Amino acid sequence: MKKPTPNPPEADTATDADPTSPYVCVDTRKLHEAADRALDYYLNPSAKIMATPYTPNEMFFVNPKADTESLLVNACESLASATVMLGDFAALLEGTHRQTLLGIAQVVMLGELAVNKALDNVDPAG
Repeated sequence: MKKPTPNPPEADTATDADPTSPYVCVDTRKLHEAADRALDYYLNPSAKIMATPYTPNEMFFVNPKADTESLLVNACESLASATVMLGDFAALLEGTHRQTLLGIAQVVMLGELAVNKALDNVDPAG
């Protein structure tokens, strides 16, 4: 009985085989080193980034003498204003852009609620 395709040639030794074939023995040491490099790239932040401390922009600073209650009140008012602005702007849009903007407004509103709760937990300044 004839086959529609001929048998592939058999390789006598590993050197005759295609070097890119997945069936050839893999150097496990190289594979392990490649895996370590990939894990280090994604999971270990570089020492350069970790060695550089964060320095805030010097243009705007919060008064270091401001008390926690005043800071929370200001943050709450800013978030409330942002919620109103996002709602007004969302009213001008339609479709997915409106839904995206309303989603952002909801996230801001949740931040406002968290700040309000923190403000409730702060002892009022006497």
